Amino acid sequence: MGYWNSRAETMPRAELARWQWRRLRRALAYAADRSPLWAQRIPGGIGSLEEYTARMPLLFKADLVAAQAAGPPYGTWPALDPALGVRHHQTSGTSGHPPVRTFDTERDWAWITDTFCTALYANGVRSRHQGLVAFGYGLFAGFWGMHYALERMGCTVVPAGGLDSTATVRLLVERGIEVLGLTPSYALRLMERAREMGVDLARDAGVEVILAGAEPRSDATTRAVEEAFGARVFNAAGTTEFGGVFMFECPQRRGACHINEPLVIEEVLHPVTRRPVGYGEEGVRVTTGLYREGMPLFRHWTEDVVVKRPASACGCGRSWDFLDGGILRRLDDMRKIRGVSVTPVMIEDVLRAFPEVGEFRSSIRTVRGLDTVHVVAEAAAYGSAGAAALCARIAEEFKREIGIRPRVELAAAGALPRTTWKAARLHDERHLAHL
Repeated sequence: MGYWNSRAETMPRAELARWQWRRLRRALAYAADRSPLWAQRIPGGIGSLEEYTARMPLLFKADLVAAQAAGPPYGTWPALDPALGVRHHQTSGTSGHPPVRTFDTERDWAWITDTFCTALYANGVRSRHQGLVAFGYGLFAGFWGMHYALERMGCTVVPAGGLDSTATVRLLVERGIEVLGLTPSYALRLMERAREMGVDLARDAGVEVILAGAEPRSDATTRAVEEAFGARVFNAAGTTEFGGVFMFECPQRRGACHINEPLVIEEVLHPVTRRPVGYGEEGVRVTTGLYREGMPLFRHWTEDVVVKRPASACGCGRSWDFLDGGILRRLDDMRKIRGVSVTPVMIEDVLRAFPEVGEFRSSIRTVRGLDTVHVVAEAAAYGSAGAAALCARIAEEFKREIGIRPRVELAAAGALPRTTWKAARLHDERHLAHL
C-alpha cells in the first residue's frame, strides 16, 4: 500500500541498529540528568545496545505506580516540568492497580501522531478518505492519536464518541465513511445494532479499512467483522506508557505487525528466565522508547506475549521486524484451571464458532472444590431440549479445543451488557465462595 516515510521504513538493518544506539545513548543521558526515577535506575558507562540489555534493569508496572505515588500525579518519573505538557492521559486502572498517568509535550504529541500516520498509510488510508473514530474521547489514550493522524493526512474526521450505536450506524451509511477506528468489542456491537436496524453494513456502508485495536481479538472475531462490514480489519497497538503506536499490521501478510523500530526497541524475553528468546519463540514484550521527552521509558515489561519474526519474512520491503499475530495474549490474563492455561481469546475463539451465539461472558469459579469455567451466552429462543443441546455442543467444543469442560447456560438476546470500549469477558471469581 506504500510507505509514510520510505527512508525510515526501508532503512538497512545495520544502519537501523546504529540509529537505535545513537538515539538510545542520547535518551539515557537525557533521562539520567533530568528524571529522579531514571537517575536512580540507569547504570553508568553503558557503551552499546548489548550492554544496555544486559545491565539495564527491567521496569514493571509496580515500579511506575510506586514512582507516581511519591508525588501524584506523575511523581519522580518526568524528565520535564509537567506544565510543559499539552495532553494528559492515563490507563483505565481496571486491573485493580492505580492508573498510570502520563503527559505529552508538543514535540511528544507530534511523533505520537506520526506513529498513527505510519500505520494508517500502510493500510491504504489517503487524504481523500473520511474517517470515523468511535471511542469515548476520555482520559484513556486509545484512539486520540488516530483522530489527529487523520487530520494530519488531510482526511475528513468524524468524531463519534458521544453518539450511541444507532447514530453511529446511521453516520457510517449516510456519510459513506471509508475508515473506521474502534475496538473489536465495539465493532461487534455495531454489527448487532445494524442487524436490528435492518442495515447490511457490507452493502449499505462504504467502510474499506478498519483499524481495530486496544484489546486482543480472536481470528474468528476478525473474520466476523470483515464479513459484516465488507472491509479489511487491520491490527495496531500502542500503550499509554510508551505513548504511540509501536506496531501495525502489514497488508502484504496477514498478522505481520511491523515494529516501528526507529522509535522503539522491542525485546522478547522468556516469561520465567527473562532471557532473550529467538525469532519464532513466544516471550514477553519489553519496550524501550527512543523519543519521548516528557516521560522517558526504558525496558518496560509489558506482560504482552508475542512472537517476533525477521522483516525478510514479510516481503513488503520494510526492514522492520514484525510481531506475528500482534499481541497474542497478556501474561497477566492467563489463568491456570486444573493445570490448563486459559485466556480470554481462547474462550472467544470457541464461542465465535457458533453462529447462534451473540454476546457472552465467562467466569472462573470454585464449585465443590474444583475450579470451573462458567459460560453465559446469548442465543435465540430455544425450547428446553434445543437449549440443552446447544449448551452440550458448546461444552464439547470447549473441551476439545481447550481441554476442560465448562458449565454453559444460555441467556436471552440483549441480556448481557454492551460496551463502546473494551469488553471484560473473563472474570476470575475464585476468591468468592460458591456452593
